[in-house]
Amino acid sequence: MLNSFKIFIYQPNTALAYNSNTQSLFYASLQNSPFATINGEQAHLFFIPFSTSDLSRIIRDIRKKFSYWNRTLGADHFYLSCGDNTTTTDSDRNVLELRKNSIQISCFPTSSYTKFIPHKDITLPPLPTIAADTIINQLSNANQSYLGYFRYDGEDKDGSHSILVNQLAVDPDFLVDFEPFDEIRASTSKFCLFEYGFSDMSRIGVALGLGCVPVVISDRLIKDLPFVDVVRWQEIAMFVRFGGGVDEVKHILVRTSGEIYTRMRGMGMKASKHFLWHVSPQPFDCFNTLIYQLWLRRHTIRYALRTME
Repeated sequence: MLNSFKIFIYQPNTALAYNSNTQSLFYASLQNSPFATINGEQAHLFFIPFSTSDLSRIIRDIRKKFSYWNRTLGADHFYLSCGDNTTTTDSDRNVLELRKNSIQISCFPTSSYTKFIPHKDITLPPLPTIAADTIINQLSNANQSYLGYFRYDGEDKDGSHSILVNQLAVDPDFLVDFEPFDEIRASTSKFCLFEYGFSDMSRIGVALGLGCVPVVISDRLIKDLPFVDVVRWQEIAMFVRFGGGVDEVKHILVRTSGEIYTRMRGMGMKASKHFLWHVSPQPFDCFNTLIYQLWLRRHTIRYALRTME
């Protein structure tokens, strides 16, 4: 795969500025990687770089200048979509083909959950604000004196989250932070709790590396976890419903001990390498794992060439 997989990158008409460091790093890494080719006939996939909302015009220009889009109606194309940069007219033919057929790489957790299609789309893990691999190496063997660590970001639109927060805050077995995610405090806990859909989900990769087994709290099925083709999430993380409160959460965590916990922790620490970003990509890191997922999807959807009337 590493020797033969090729990606053709369309050149944007204007200077491209993505709205997140993660997107920018992925784009730069792709451009400088051995996967990039200037020969579209050699390409397995085609990348559409854009940071504007005028998707219809972009796709229209591509299908006029190149033959690649019409061969598969965009099924062998992919693009980055984080935030609102794809807001446009859903009824437009070009946009419909893009969203239905092309591979979307969204930032995790996805902001437009209903537009994420699990069998073809991918999520982009965030870029840590710290040198994650250095911190992990320093703290992964810390003494785990607490049962769980929870970082609360203060968002509570309906009041439901404050119930769990208040219960955790008064329980001596848990550490609750109202400040940014603290790697040192997290490393002293057996489990790191995350409420799905909140900003602290971005630290789930760091938690894995620290040996703090992630506990994802959600009342719905989660379809956008990163690297689902590579990471066996059910073996390295726990998924708990919100409704049971701290008693249910604590009961589940306490019974997850001994060999079961040790195995989960060890597998999670090994899997954490896939969540690390490097300016110069390294084997099995975030960039190369994303490329592998793209390679797996190169035949997800195919349409025969048709004569355009």
